[in-house]
Amino acid sequence: MDITVQDINSVDKEIVISANREDLKSKFEEAYKKYQGKIDMPGFRPGKVPISIVKKRFGKEIEYQEIEKFLQEVFENRVVPEHEPVGETQMVDLTWEDDELEAKFRIGSKPAFELVDLDKIKVDRMVHDVTDEEVDEEIDRILEQQGSWEEVDEPVTESSRVTIDAQALDQEGEPIEGDREENQALDLRQEQNQLFRKELLGKKVGDIVDIEIGEEETQKFRLFVKKVEKLNQAELTEDFVKEQTDGEMETVDEYKSLVKSRIQSYYDQVSEDMLKNELVEEMVGAHDFEVPEVFLEQIKNQYVERVKQKNEGELPPDFDPEEYKENIEDRAERDAKWFFINEKLQEKFDDIEIKPDDIDEYLEMEAARYGISVDQMRNLFAQNPQQLESLRNSIRENKVFDRLMEEVKLNDISKKKYQKKHDKKVKAREKAAKKK
Repeated sequence: MDITVQDINSVDKEIVISANREDLKSKFEEAYKKYQGKIDMPGFRPGKVPISIVKKRFGKEIEYQEIEKFLQEVFENRVVPEHEPVGETQMVDLTWEDDELEAKFRIGSKPAFELVDLDKIKVDRMVHDVTDEEVDEEIDRILEQQGSWEEVDEPVTESSRVTIDAQALDQEGEPIEGDREENQALDLRQEQNQLFRKELLGKKVGDIVDIEIGEEETQKFRLFVKKVEKLNQAELTEDFVKEQTDGEMETVDEYKSLVKSRIQSYYDQVSEDMLKNELVEEMVGAHDFEVPEVFLEQIKNQYVERVKQKNEGELPPDFDPEEYKENIEDRAERDAKWFFINEKLQEKFDDIEIKPDDIDEYLEMEAARYGISVDQMRNLFAQNPQQLESLRNSIRENKVFDRLMEEVKLNDISKKKYQKKHDKKVKAREKAAKKK
């Protein structure tokens, strides 16, 4: 038996395991005897079928099963300890001819690199203090949501809700029999109803309007206006406040403070999420190294699996996995590089530890999110060790981010300036992608 290694590049290797029948003879013979004891054939007592017949009838199948076991043992006992492969190992070729075995595998190894000086990394952080104007806008939105519609005998306005019957027409403008939708309510404040808004403005109950929808392939409709409604916005009173907060707040000022804190929490979370993304982008851009092809392929397959999970376990009928993988090449490479950079950071911040309080805090958040008790959430994780380990990894990564933010230079900028810089980056990426 022989193992040869060929470097494809700095992180990808081809492993060739070679053996002959003599190397495998004892395994084959043991397998034949084991199989012999299980065979029940007419004319022979159970377990007494001659080995020669076992070899003739089942030899090829038995040998391939033993070859697979042999390769797995060699890989786990010889290849893994020496090369520490990362990603999903790929079998490139397997031949068993003329008593000679040759199996080729492609494996990936960890890239060798050093972390850059973290204090040279500079990242923008969006800082936004919620204004009273934003609070008023949010409360207006809430009052609209909690308002009531009132039927009116007035012309349609941009803020009306209009109930119509929609009759489909053919190209000559004649009604298409059986193609009529009745009592369709259109909230003209919504962007999706922009076309209807334009055609219905100023119309009254009883009016009839012909419209054409579509650009390349158009469809004609005749709209019959049946009802016009206006929204009566709810009033911001102490009773309204008590109802909206289940009695936790009693005054309008308290309610405004609550709304402001909620908006601020939202922006703080958005800022944190964007900062993490910026950190990943900057760290990946600051480190130049190759990633194993098998590891990159594994990440692409994970993205495909997510598409499947979002589609009830099946890929969409028109979904091309290979084309999709090609389109996410840059994203997958970024994820792969960050994986190895994150490992280095964990080595650097080796004093990070996950305490029971960290897990309890996370479980409390998840329990509140799903509306169950903390004990129920704890039991769910206890029943799934893999999920618990994933939880620990998430907490560890968050702690790495916390430490990383202490090491790099953070540039606090306003929401407006941050958005402007972000839009510029997006356009630059889109331009670069088109060049490819």
